[in-house]
Amino acid sequence: HILNRAQNAAALGLNIPSAEADWNALQARIQQVMHRIRGGTPEEAVRKNREQGIEIISGEAQFIGPNEISVSGQTYRTEQIVIAVGGETSVPPIDGLKSAGYITNREAIFLPELPERMAILGAGPIGVEFAQMFHRFGVEVTVLESEDMLLPTEDQEVAEILCGLLSDEGIRMEINVDLQRVRTVQAGKKLTFRCGEGDIEELVVDEILLATGRHTNSEALNLKVAGVKLGKKGEIVVNDSLQTSVEHIWVAGDATEKYPFTHVAHDQGVLAARNALAMLHKKSKPQSFDYSVIPWVTFTDPALAHVGKTEDELREDGVKYRSTCVKLEELEVAQQKGETNGVFKLLVSDGGLVLGAHILGYEAGENLTALVLAMKHQIPVESLAQTIIAYPTFSAAIRWAARKLVNEQA
Repeated sequence: HILNRAQNAAALGLNIPSAEADWNALQARIQQVMHRIRGGTPEEAVRKNREQGIEIISGEAQFIGPNEISVSGQTYRTEQIVIAVGGETSVPPIDGLKSAGYITNREAIFLPELPERMAILGAGPIGVEFAQMFHRFGVEVTVLESEDMLLPTEDQEVAEILCGLLSDEGIRMEINVDLQRVRTVQAGKKLTFRCGEGDIEELVVDEILLATGRHTNSEALNLKVAGVKLGKKGEIVVNDSLQTSVEHIWVAGDATEKYPFTHVAHDQGVLAARNALAMLHKKSKPQSFDYSVIPWVTFTDPALAHVGKTEDELREDGVKYRSTCVKLEELEVAQQKGETNGVFKLLVSDGGLVLGAHILGYEAGENLTALVLAMKHQIPVESLAQTIIAYPTFSAAIRWAARKLVNEQA
């Protein structure tokens, strides 16, 4: 994002010559930030946790009984267990994909050098985020999505605006893709596919990035030995308290296969630990996790922030609602900063409660927070319309949107 600002600074009256990315320096920066977030080296993290009474045992864990886990040949017996193994990228069964080779988002940021051409399979948040990043670093990017829409979990009116902006940048984005096979050729990796009812196409790239969703590798845990029930796709079945079919075994994070976001995983981890301790000490019944208001952000430029229902979901549920959109170009601050691409979309019930909010624009995630609070605490749109917001700010669009809804009803 910073690179793009520098390269287009002339529009703001600034001249920044030769603005370009240094891939190796960027990777070093990523490593530094990850080092700080993780609390130092793995050894330092182990030491810091031990000082707090937490023992970290490294190795591949496997159940050998309902209360027993084996790690590197050592058996550990315990009364309460929390599974927080995360997830791994789902690999679609495409002919030749595994033999041709691919990368995931984990490897993508540590490639020794940038490829000239890249195909990204999947147009969810990870797919579009990495598509824009690599494109802005000079890579020719093609995004292939098997579904009939891009960013399928987002409000489609807003998602289409974002995807239009990405296409305008020069990113090729295709939907309804039937990827039939992948082959290694002299020039790189050749993908053979069809878009909808169109003709068969061939695309040769240097690298393939999988952004096709994630799943838990439950087989490696040997959960059947513990008696843990699995779903049809091998997922761990949990109730609202994050409890499995075995009452003393809990699950948190991506392993639940619900809302694969760090902020959700954090709160799930806290609740799972509390429920496990409460059961251990027989203090209280397990508490349920509240999924009613879960925000998330797709960190493209502009960013796309989401909380609550989309318009399609409300229609499918038969819920009566009202909606409005405020274009960022209507805001003075957007004109000042040169950040005019985007919208604030608000969906409310007939009673004036926020059902969903979708923000595409500069610092969208920061501007979403007020609407998350409004949903969580059932603050009516009339109150938002009457709230004075500092000028000039992007969050003023919240009041604008609320006023439009109130005035339309009047």
